[in-house]
Amino acid sequence: MSLDTASAGSPAAASAPAPDLAHLDPAVRRRESRRVILSSYLGSTIEFYDFLLYASASALVFPTVFFTGLDPLAGAIASYGTFAAGYLARPLGGAVFGHFGDRLGRKKMLVLSMLIMGVASTLIGLVPGAATIGSWGAVILIFLRVCQGIAVGGEWGGAALMALEHSENGKRGFAASFTNAGAPTGAALGTFILGTFAAVLPQEEFLAWGWRVPFLLSFALLIVGMVIRAKISESPIFEAALAQEEAQKAAGETTRKKLPIIEVLRRPKALLLTMFAGASGFGLQVLLATFAVQYSTEAGSERSSVLYAFALASIFSIFFVVWFGHLSDRFGRRPVMIAGLILFAGFLFPLFGMLTSTNWFVLLLAFTVALGLHGMIYGPLAAFIAEQFGTGSRYTGASLGYQLATLLGAGFTPTILATLYAGPGGGTSIVPVAVFLGGMAVVSIVALVLTRESKDHDLATHEH
Repeated sequence: MSLDTASAGSPAAASAPAPDLAHLDPAVRRRESRRVILSSYLGSTIEFYDFLLYASASALVFPTVFFTGLDPLAGAIASYGTFAAGYLARPLGGAVFGHFGDRLGRKKMLVLSMLIMGVASTLIGLVPGAATIGSWGAVILIFLRVCQGIAVGGEWGGAALMALEHSENGKRGFAASFTNAGAPTGAALGTFILGTFAAVLPQEEFLAWGWRVPFLLSFALLIVGMVIRAKISESPIFEAALAQEEAQKAAGETTRKKLPIIEVLRRPKALLLTMFAGASGFGLQVLLATFAVQYSTEAGSERSSVLYAFALASIFSIFFVVWFGHLSDRFGRRPVMIAGLILFAGFLFPLFGMLTSTNWFVLLLAFTVALGLHGMIYGPLAAFIAEQFGTGSRYTGASLGYQLATLLGAGFTPTILATLYAGPGGGTSIVPVAVFLGGMAVVSIVALVLTRESKDHDLATHEH
């Protein structure tokens, strides 16, 4: 018997302990909830520091270090191809970690995913360039990027579910948004460190060894993250559903147990709608982390200035993500996300115009407004996706929905944008880029309209 079924209406389920641990003192529950939310935020920050640091490096470093035989545009496209490898691997990580997270618990998978990410990111900082081992450097880079993708594919679902399933009804959007707030925090941290080395070192030394230091720092972050993850408690909703299942077994109810992924795929509507609903948000996210940084640099701004502007705007966006997650608890996930998509699409042409400025404050304003509008999409997204699935397959369903959205929306977007920008005749134009991103926003809006509002779902009984 699956945990979805066990949590939805059987006699054993009715007599099982309440999944919100009502027998505990409310102050104790709130304290544990805050601790788990903080852990999800810090763990997600570390994971996305590693994963998104690669995004900035793929735009500014890897074309020169690993693809030296190509012209600058071709090198950038090839580098973005290695970047896409991580997104291709994320659904695999979501499926594998989701399966065991639904069977063995959320906490164990969070620890394992962080270990894989930390080791892979540290090793990226040690990969020799093309001048030393030729094309083998790119091959090793792709392999480690795939490991990163598998790790972050398992990380997000566990972190989001731990925050979501420990929180009270009516506060789930706020709680789960801290997991997504880890992404801009990690991006800001990685971009700031990379930008510092780019600013203080001559370009030759930066490309020779300076870019490697932020990746090597991943090992120190790994140790911090492992200590944090070891101290949190398992999800009470998962433990209650597991207890219900054990009680049914003891009572002789031996209904055949389905695999979590079968539970998800036998009703694919939720998976498909969450995938398309979230895709545009990730396309816009990766636009800012890769193409926009390079576009602004090519327009005449110093590399370090662009990186600092993006890093500071990313710090501001942390508050946007959490605030809009909170607003989604009041107004609903869909209205907030749809408003964000419409506003961001309308801001695309002004954004590209501002990115051509060499005035640092204009660059900062461009990134801040863009990331603020992106926060309207990204803040409610964690709760929106996770609430579409039942307890016994929630880790699998949420992870797959989220990671397929990242693959669809972000995996090949840097390559597509660079290709569209280059154009067929040798000239460059931003119009095809904006049209493509606007089209993605329309697809996500349609998917959101077709999805039921989820802010009032009962996680203990809701079946996807």
